[in-house]
Amino acid sequence: MRPSTTSRPRPLPDAAGAGPTAWRFEAIGTLWQIDTDAPLAPAVRQRVTERIAVYDRAWSRFREDSLVARIATAPGSYALPAEAGDLLEVYRALYAATDGAVSPLVGRSLEALGYDRAYSLRPGGPPLAAPRWEDAVAWDGATLTTVRPTLLDVGAAGKGQLVDLVLDELARAGVTAAIVDAGGDIRRRGSGRIRVGLEHPGDATRAIGVVGLGDEAICASAGNRRRWGAGLHHVLDATTGLPAARVLATWAIAPTALVADGLATALFFADGGTLDRRLGGALGEFAWVRVLAGGRLEASADLRDGSRGELFA
Repeated sequence: MRPSTTSRPRPLPDAAGAGPTAWRFEAIGTLWQIDTDAPLAPAVRQRVTERIAVYDRAWSRFREDSLVARIATAPGSYALPAEAGDLLEVYRALYAATDGAVSPLVGRSLEALGYDRAYSLRPGGPPLAAPRWEDAVAWDGATLTTVRPTLLDVGAAGKGQLVDLVLDELARAGVTAAIVDAGGDIRRRGSGRIRVGLEHPGDATRAIGVVGLGDEAICASAGNRRRWGAGLHHVLDATTGLPAARVLATWAIAPTALVADGLATALFFADGGTLDRRLGGALGEFAWVRVLAGGRLEASADLRDGSRGELFA
């Protein structure tokens, strides 16, 4: 899977609770950093590397040998990996909360705009709306059944889930405190809080605020970095196939990176208050920030009142 570049959250240099050692590496097209109290043993690093590779072989639409590539070739029933249950349930909740704007069925829509396997960035025709979930696929918790060749794209939440899975792999290896950062999708396990800066969507040298992150995740999304053509970027409204135009950047803080990543995408189509009401607690409590195209900043009450951090606008 090839993730998008975002207006990323950044742990600040003096962040209390950050580990003294950092392992940096490239995977799935982005830079990873894992901070721990002590260097990770080679065997633990190998376990992490293998977990990322297994996920990529299942979910990448940029690989010819992935499960997603097989699903795209013919209709039928496909057994999905164990993590698919959590992933698709988050998508199902966000699909309903955004009136279909957030959907894992946008693969063909992204291809039509040029965000294809070859990464051509050359639109091949007009925007293409994604098929409706209820018309195209059925999901019973273990098997996905498609009625037509369907190209999945889990970029709206998949990288966040992979961060969670890597953190779980570390825990199984006995690493109980860590920060996993995959291109700005961050989840932390440990006591206390660290300070995280929110990168300005128009100026990477500035921050629009600082938030406190406990034993939880923060993820961001933005259309300003991975942009091509006239107004084209990777955050699409699945109902139209058009890139979102009203919001520049979003951040979500939630118990898991899977949920935070999905919410960061959903915030392009509804503010956090609306999402919270429509979700009805299905994804737990969350905090949020978003910057509108005109520059106005919106945020959840706990960020506006300073109890979770400080916003500069």
